[in-house]
Amino acid sequence: MTALKHSLLDFFKGESAVGILLILATFLAMLLANSPLAQTYQDFLDIPVVVSIHEFVIAKPLLLWVNDGLMAVFFFMVGLEIKREVLEGSLSHISKVVVPAFAAIGGMVVPAVVYSLFNWGDPTGMQGWAIPMATDIAFALGILSLLGKRVPVELKVFLLALAIIDDLGAIIVIALFFGHGLTMTALAVSGILIAVLMVMNWRGVTNNTVYVLLGIIIWAAVLKSGVHATIAGVIVGLLIPLRNNRKSFHELEESLHGPVNYVILPLFAFVNTGVGFGSVSVKDFVDNVTIGITLGLFLGKQIGIFSFGALAVMLRVGKLPEGFTWGHLYGISILGGIGFTMSLFIGSLAFECSGDACLNMTDERIGILLGSLFSGTVGYLFLRSQFHGQKESS
Repeated sequence: MTALKHSLLDFFKGESAVGILLILATFLAMLLANSPLAQTYQDFLDIPVVVSIHEFVIAKPLLLWVNDGLMAVFFFMVGLEIKREVLEGSLSHISKVVVPAFAAIGGMVVPAVVYSLFNWGDPTGMQGWAIPMATDIAFALGILSLLGKRVPVELKVFLLALAIIDDLGAIIVIALFFGHGLTMTALAVSGILIAVLMVMNWRGVTNNTVYVLLGIIIWAAVLKSGVHATIAGVIVGLLIPLRNNRKSFHELEESLHGPVNYVILPLFAFVNTGVGFGSVSVKDFVDNVTIGITLGLFLGKQIGIFSFGALAVMLRVGKLPEGFTWGHLYGISILGGIGFTMSLFIGSLAFECSGDACLNMTDERIGILLGSLFSGTVGYLFLRSQFHGQKESS
């Protein structure tokens, strides 16, 4: 029993654990969606959850509580990570930022262009242009960790910086393009409360509990405003004080890793990847949306990340880290095509539908799963060939 306990602890400490849990959650969701329990799985997603305080009511099915509520916690953690990396991490030195920043921009622009080439002229299809822009940082790092200690720390730092800048780009895209029916009163309330947090930060208030409690109210106001609620998580994360609050800040960030990585992200994968193949035909696999997402992630990402990163080096505005080869850059570029969680999230916003509106739509999740699978598999095999024959460092 003790040996099993230690094995489980070692598993959850490993960087690959998140990726493995996401794969298991996806496999379970697809298994249920294609079994006699398919309706039970759907009924689980449709469980109505209502929160009511006097006249203020939030009523959503469980699926949307996960996507709009729990994912706000994920984005809150992303906000904390961005702030830490900018102030004291891999994004704190301009020399370390330039190449990953160029690469991240290429990794957003080129996949969107690839997708658009296949869907131009189709207003419905073009709603998904942002889906292949995203990189799943947890999954990509998990795949990289499977290569063991042969992987130089510079590769992990580069991938982390690339993915964080990529996440920031995805957040901006969500904020600008995926709002709907703005309600000015709720928007004003959220704006006032955000201003209060900014003043608290400026005045040196370091009580994280106060920030989080106000953050929950901001989330509810943003949800009602028509701007996607997860944006509130990022903003509150960025406003948590760090410089005079280092210990508390790091403790807060560390406390979120377990719930987010081992509960929220696997649950998100479970409720969003239950593709029922009974209604899927060959046409769905060759649909322009599916092809655009698959090639956008698998080809667009690696072309965009590698070419823009190389451009930064050739223009001498940045340089590759010491010991970092062109082969390493290309391998990281392929792994960047693992969109998975972030792509699924953007896809749920891009093709948000209900009832009969969904019946004639191609399931964008097919392209996301294919593109991420190809990118993860080929990226792992390519990087493994780069380290072939090297001994693991102790």
